Amino acid sequence: MIKAILSVVILSTLTAFSTFADEYKVDPKASNVKWTAEKVTGGHWGHIDIKSGNLIVDNGKITDGQFTTDMSSIVVKDLEPGEWNTKLLNHLKSEDFFHVAKYKESDFDIRIIKDLGNGKIKVTGDLTIKGIKKQITFDTDYKINGNKITANAVMVVDRTRYDIKYGSGSFFDSLGDKTIYDEFTLNINLVANKI
Repeated sequence: MIKAILSVVILSTLTAFSTFADEYKVDPKASNVKWTAEKVTGGHWGHIDIKSGNLIVDNGKITDGQFTTDMSSIVVKDLEPGEWNTKLLNHLKSEDFFHVAKYKESDFDIRIIKDLGNGKIKVTGDLTIKGIKKQITFDTDYKINGNKITANAVMVVDRTRYDIKYGSGSFFDSLGDKTIYDEFTLNINLVANKI
């Protein structure tokens, strides 16, 4: 009898502290990343494809996750197809910038989430570009609708932290109107489905 009572107590205790998290797989076709970079004389923008990712939801809130981008998929959208578009794209893929031939992927892994309420969270995680991992923090809006999550975030990245110093006024003097600003912006839109 005592053993039976103890078993019930132990089982109840374990159940009370158990969490039942759900995993949502990122849909690469429905998700997208828009990049924007600026310089003294203007700027450029384009897209990068999401390769894979997942989000973990516990008790109706995102608690963990990660995603990977395919750096070889980078495209320039503000220039018409042709010589100038190709020239910029090849430069972005070169060693001056993302060295895509060597570093084909970039990753983001969530480390800390702070719930801000009303479907908003402050996310801190590790962003890896060119094999260099640095911590970054940004706000995210998200909605859970049945078996689908949509999440939107704006990530402002200092490229010089990832050894991308080409045209940076922080490292080179007398660049004048050829100066490229250190920060670029990623507008991230993720769609993930429960698995």
